[in-house]
Amino acid sequence: MFTQTLTRGLRDRVLRSPLVDLLSGPHGVDRYTELVAPTWTQRDPRARVIAVRRQTPRSVTLTLEPNQAFTGFRAGQHINLTVEIDGRRRTRPYSPASAAGAPDIELTIGRHDGGLVSTYLNEHARPGMVVGLDSVGGDFTLPSGPPPSWPQRILLVSGGSGITPVMSMLRTLRAQGYAGQVAFLHYARSAEDVCYRAELDAMPDVDVRYGYTRTTAGSDLHGRFCAEHLAAAMPDADAVYVCGPPGLAAAVRKLRPDAYTESFVPPVFDTSAETSGGTVSFAESGLTVTDDGRPLLDQAEAAGLSPESGCRMGICHSCTRRKTRGAVKNLITGAMSSAEEEDVQICVSVPVGDVDLAL
Repeated sequence: MFTQTLTRGLRDRVLRSPLVDLLSGPHGVDRYTELVAPTWTQRDPRARVIAVRRQTPRSVTLTLEPNQAFTGFRAGQHINLTVEIDGRRRTRPYSPASAAGAPDIELTIGRHDGGLVSTYLNEHARPGMVVGLDSVGGDFTLPSGPPPSWPQRILLVSGGSGITPVMSMLRTLRAQGYAGQVAFLHYARSAEDVCYRAELDAMPDVDVRYGYTRTTAGSDLHGRFCAEHLAAAMPDADAVYVCGPPGLAAAVRKLRPDAYTESFVPPVFDTSAETSGGTVSFAESGLTVTDDGRPLLDQAEAAGLSPESGCRMGICHSCTRRKTRGAVKNLITGAMSSAEEEDVQICVSVPVGDVDLAL
């Protein structure tokens, strides 16, 4: 163990050396060290899968050992995970379930019908696999101050795979020695679909209740989230955090408008009245189409192109492409942008008149 630690420390000091980076130009030291080990990179955050377990029939839990280039995350945030599938790099955002500051990262990935990356990982994830980590982000987080300044009564609510960022929050609270009260409501299709149940049931200081919406045997709650569920769990919470399907988030916000919410279900945009009538030119492909009002990603795919994409909701940034001319509107923020030579997220951007894309 001492030898392994010493070797790793020496390796890290060498990788950070400006002289080594200069002598290994023009590509930098990463292009050479990754030939020895894919995670030996100074600038590219990567991780090695060191454990794989399946808690439920429709999920896989990965334990990742990140390299030194990964700088960490706050509880509740998401990380862009990149995996190579059939020779193409695919990126999706996933929220860690591990506590902030833990040496390893734990991701539990639910299988989604038709989901390329989630299905691949559920079927093929294995120890030794190397994945990319990038673009930590998200505002669904615990307070940034020290634990004594945090709310004293916290209600956590999750649905389905939305349990992962909430578990990260709960584990972080416990790791930080949080002395307040915590209640946890989790909704799933059935008891067998609940990840982390054994761990949750072993927390005597957390009031945990389950609601099963399809097979109700063993459910603590009847039906979907409502005023009765809130009253049973913690009616006077100082802070409420909810992650899950949009319907769950909306139901919680109806009773607690101050709730912090997160949802990873792609939005459905109504673009029927937004068609500009302009032309969209995919310069690198030599294709031109008439704008039909849909996001640029959808129009590119309809034209027969296959641009890299991920979440399709403006989170992972894997679909970002260079716009060389024209104006676009961001469907999430409503912001208009007409600057030339700018990068845009084509999954949530629609043309406003003629647009040229480097695609």
